[in-house]
Amino acid sequence: MNWRLQSGPWVGVPAIVAAGIGAVQCWLGWTLAGSMWPGYDPVRQTISDLAAYESPVRYLMSAFFLLGGTLSIVAAIWVRGLSIPGRIAILISGLATYGLTIFPTPLIGYSTPHRVFAITSFVLSSAWPLLAMRFDRSYPALVRPLSSVLVTLGFAAFSVYFLAVWTNPEITNVGVVERALAVAQSWYLVLVVFVLYRKQSKFVGQ
Repeated sequence: MNWRLQSGPWVGVPAIVAAGIGAVQCWLGWTLAGSMWPGYDPVRQTISDLAAYESPVRYLMSAFFLLGGTLSIVAAIWVRGLSIPGRIAILISGLATYGLTIFPTPLIGYSTPHRVFAITSFVLSSAWPLLAMRFDRSYPALVRPLSSVLVTLGFAAFSVYFLAVWTNPEITNVGVVERALAVAQSWYLVLVVFVLYRKQSKFVGQ
């Protein structure tokens, strides 16, 4: 076995389960909740609207938010192949998801605590690849500096665009932009977990 694995595997089984379920439940939650709310427009309305005070599916969407936050925390704990700052970023992002659920947004106007937690979640979900990068060449290219920097820059640009759309009431496709960003962030974590697990498996087999 490679000496770098002596302290424990890069990816624990809970991380694989959490990342996989997280990517699916992200899409399943807003799709199921949106289908149960007649008149809800996923193009014009945000995911947070589904958990708003006035939403008829508030508790269902809130449950999915809490599940997503919990899965992020589990992944952060068990993906040891990422450096500590990146894992902390993922963990805090999960905690911020709890916060935006506890402080829902109204359908008319906005909630400052909700926006703070939501922005924190999106920013950290964009920044963790940079914070989690590894310089050791034994790690896969996906978590090495070049890939980590490029992915983070891409997520950062996407996040800035989303925030600009979200805060501009004249733009009517905020729901599409938010969902695209959420899917990209969640599935990238799945990709990183899978790649680390595959590399880890090769080491164990040697």
